[in-house]
Amino acid sequence: MATLAEIRAKLQAQNSKPSGEGSIGDNAIYPHWNIPENSEAVLRFLPDGNKDNTFFWTERAMIKLPFNSVKGDASSGPVQVQIPCMEMYGDACPILAEVRQWFKDKSLEDLGRKYWKKRSYIFQGFVVSSPLQEDATPENPIRRFIIGPQIFNIIKSALMDPEMEDLPTDYTRGVDFRINKTTKGGYADYSTSKWSRKTTPLTEEQNKSIEANGLFNLNDFLPKKPTEVEIKVMEEMFRASVDGEPYDAEKYSQYFRPAGLKAPATGSGTVAQPQPTPAVKVETAQPTVTATPEPTTAPQPESTPAPEQPAQPSGGNSKAEDILAMIRARQSK
Repeated sequence: MATLAEIRAKLQAQNSKPSGEGSIGDNAIYPHWNIPENSEAVLRFLPDGNKDNTFFWTERAMIKLPFNSVKGDASSGPVQVQIPCMEMYGDACPILAEVRQWFKDKSLEDLGRKYWKKRSYIFQGFVVSSPLQEDATPENPIRRFIIGPQIFNIIKSALMDPEMEDLPTDYTRGVDFRINKTTKGGYADYSTSKWSRKTTPLTEEQNKSIEANGLFNLNDFLPKKPTEVEIKVMEEMFRASVDGEPYDAEKYSQYFRPAGLKAPATGSGTVAQPQPTPAVKVETAQPTVTATPEPTTAPQPESTPAPEQPAQPSGGNSKAEDILAMIRARQSK
């Protein structure tokens, strides 16, 4: 387990750098976004089972590709496909490499935010108290938590506070985290969430649960790293999404597909010839239809230069190739 000093040192190192550089939805994930308005859930975070991880969380970065419909199914309505950002694995992301350039042109900034990576953070621990009436809870009481940027920044800021003397995940001198949900501007607001002031040891029952079940390796709940073929598919899907084309299930569903869409019995995609791999599965923190979403701040790519004089757009429905060609033309000058 990393010490608090090691965590602070690593957070400080990250802050000095430019930013940006399992199964779906099982009940092991505690859906804190579904707690009622003006209520509180109390959590106790635990260390990562991966001893090489300095932190007690792992970061997930996904890119959302919206499509107006599914090809050949006029009644499908809009769908969305989540794909992993390659920066999550320490590699360059070809999609962000394109999108990052859009922020140099004010006319493309909104489009850039739409396709920028969305960060979330995976934690594990106990639900100490909850206002939710869950239909079923897992036999293993060690739950997973998918935390958005607003709550995560509260967690991280407190860790840098010199008044916090012990790791909040310490078994004997740790502290609980209180998620408070209110509403602001029609969205869920968690800005009053906070660490408890009083340290408390884990209960005997909680200690026994850790001994019996062990701790999760949080990296196990990240999507698998895409292959070269899958990266090519991701790029093609990105261009199709920007172009306003429908989602082509026959072509893409053996690789990536919207939630609820079944893979074809036989892959007949024309994107790539190698043996297909299962569609990427990711931990999802998407709330049920009754949930009020947590607002996310529009992403700002690192070290974006001052915008150039924006080129005149060719119309509201500019094609991806036109946008990319325009950007590349400016870069080549």
